[in-house]
Amino acid sequence: MIAGLQDGVAEIVYAVLLACWIGFGVIIAVGKRGAAPGARQRDVKSMLGFFLQGAAYAISFAIFRPRFSALVPMSRQGEIALGAFTSVLALGSTWFCYSAARTLGKQWALMARVIEGHELVSVGPYAVVRNPIYLAMFGMLVASALAVSRWQVIIPAVLIYLIGTVIRIRTEQNLLRAAFGPKFDDYARRVPAFVPRLL
Repeated sequence: MIAGLQDGVAEIVYAVLLACWIGFGVIIAVGKRGAAPGARQRDVKSMLGFFLQGAAYAISFAIFRPRFSALVPMSRQGEIALGAFTSVLALGSTWFCYSAARTLGKQWALMARVIEGHELVSVGPYAVVRNPIYLAMFGMLVASALAVSRWQVIIPAVLIYLIGTVIRIRTEQNLLRAAFGPKFDDYARRVPAFVPRLL
């Protein structure tokens, strides 16, 4: 990503990104193991959204630029700033995902579902956005693209990811609205679905 730097910034960015992806994998594995079995209600339409999110990652990772080369021509200071931003974004996204999965506990799942005794979670990261894990995944997509992808694929990957995310959010909203009614509607009015409010 950061060609020509003698201080190893590019290697540090790659190491941070790799560590964050390992962290994401651990979060998913541990979350899946601790999740409650079965589902009272599940929406399989979210599979399309899941597929599109995966396709966005595939596009981002399949079209690499030369290792440790710059995203676009820029100054040394620009390369350092981009490397720092990429690292902070990856670390923040991993922490946000961990915090969200921990807050969900046994209700965590890869696919939209409502389990027996399901509670509407609205604390922690869920007080910031209703879908913090999708936001964390988006942060990792952007960080990964900035670190390893050619610039031409970043916008298509982001658009495909966002389409998939909208599909998943809508299916989950339908499940939660059916399960919690006005309580979910009140939560949805107070907390944005995906993009945090600045104020």
